[in-house]
Amino acid sequence: MSRSDAEIITDIAEVARQHLGWKGELRPEMRLVEDLELDSLKTLTLALEVENFFRVCLDEEAGIQTVGDLVAIVREQLDD
Repeated sequence: MSRSDAEIITDIAEVARQHLGWKGELRPEMRLVEDLELDSLKTLTLALEVENFFRVCLDEEAGIQTVGDLVAIVREQLDD
């Protein structure tokens, strides 16, 4: 079953709330490091928990910079 970008963002936001204490909304243009203020440990935590939640494998070399990049990679893997 295909999921919309909005559904994926909602789920990523929930993962961020549960595991990183994130408050607020996530938007596709938000940058992980600059806007979400994720350091390397928090970025790794988010990546691992997103992988667990969606049952996908994120490629370290994918160059994920924004929430939108993360959504696109998750959607691509879910559609496979």
